[in-house]
Parts: sequence; C-alpha cells; structure tokens
Amino acid sequence: MAHKRIITVMLVPDGEVGTHSFRVSYRWLKVGGTALAVLVVFLAIVAATWWYLAAQAARVPGLKRQVAQLESERGQVVELARRLEELESGYELVRGMLAGDTTARSSFLWLPPSGRPGDGAVQWPESGSAGLPTSWPLTVRGYVTRSLLDGASGAHPGVDIAVPADSYVRAAGAGTVIDVASDAIYGKYVLLEHAAGYRTLYGHASHTFVRRGAHVEQSEVIALTGSTGRSTAPHLHFETLKDGEPVDPFTIVRQP
Repeated sequence: MAHKRIITVMLVPDGEVGTHSFRVSYRWLKVGGTALAVLVVFLAIVAATWWYLAAQAARVPGLKRQVAQLESERGQVVELARRLEELESGYELVRGMLAGDTTARSSFLWLPPSGRPGDGAVQWPESGSAGLPTSWPLTVRGYVTRSLLDGASGAHPGVDIAVPADSYVRAAGAGTVIDVASDAIYGKYVLLEHAAGYRTLYGHASHTFVRRGAHVEQSEVIALTGSTGRSTAPHLHFETLKDGEPVDPFTIVRQP
C-alpha cells in the first residue's frame, strides 16, 4: 500500500506556549488549490464583465445625444426634400412658360393682348387709381421666383417674375419717366415716378419704348422682358419704392 503523503501545518500563537497543528494530505491540498484557482478565474470573469457593462452604460448618454442629433438631421432632410420638391414644381412651371409661344410679332406697335376672357391674358385694370402703381406690370401672370429682400445677402429690393422673353411690360400706374438707361445689374430698365411719393422700376428688359420725361398711362406698354444685365433667364425685375425706400409691391399691387 502506497504511503499517503501528508503536510502538517503548525500554528504558534504569539505569547502562548501551546501550538496548533493541522494535517492536510496532498490530495486535499490539490483540491483546494484547484478550487482557489477556479474561484480566482470566476472573479476575474465577473470583474471583466462588470467593467464591460460599466463601459457600455457610460456610453448611453452619448448615444442618446447622437440619436437626438440624428432625429434633428432627419427633420432637416425631410424639410430639404420638401423644399426641393417645391423648387422642382416651380422649375417645371417656369420651363413650361418659357417653352410657350414666343414667335416674333409682326406689328411694331407692341400693343398688349386684348384680354378677352379665356385667352390667358391679364385683364387691364379699371382707371381711377389716382396715379398709384396698383396694376400688375405684365400682360401675363408669370411666376414669382424671388421675393423682396430674399437674396442671399438680404439686399434684393424687388421681386423677380419669370416670363417668356419679349413679353409686354406695362406701367403699374400713371406717371412720368424719370430714367431710361442700362447698367450691369438691371440691364435695360425704366424708372417711373407716380403720385404720393411712389416710384417703380422695371429691369432686365430686352427693349424699351419710352423716353425720359414722357408721361405714361396706367397699363401702357413701356418695354419688353428680356435677360439683360445680371440675369440667368428671361424675367422682369419689378421694384416699388415709397419715398425712396423699397416696399413689397404686393402691398399695393394685386397679383393675378
């Protein structure tokens, strides 16, 4: 029979005469060591798992902020898509207008259409506006592509109305021609003076038919639309000024 190996552990209390001894076999010592090793590994796994969970929990506030930011950006994308859809619709409308009948007119009188109901022309307004610029400055409805002070720099003093080239431009009200000229911004333009401190300007014309100092009646044709000056497509730049300051034309002019 093999000799059983035993380890004796002796404990000597401080200040006492007696001793305490424990006898442990190698077998139980190995079992205890194995159990201790398993315990250490288990505690290490628990500590690593806790550290991982703690790290993930620390990321939660940041993830919430990212989710909120993504929701905000998603809302901006939706709004941008809506704006693009509106711009595409406007572009299609403008393209349809510009693709209309722009054949040359045979008469040099440049009279506006008769305005009979159903022919698409804008009706001439009734007289009696006391010289105020209340009439739509075109014989067609057009499409407003840019509003007052709607430029990137906030310095657009009028409205831009997209129409086919060589459409009739007419005086918004009775008044006096105080300037007919051309510059790099407005191209060919006409400036009229009306009653009550009002002035109106008609820019980017292809041709003008009035002279400085002439008197014009309300709805009289004074020019043809074009794309002169700083312009990318045929349109009318229409300004209304009150005592020298730009005002929204639609506060006095009724858009058809």
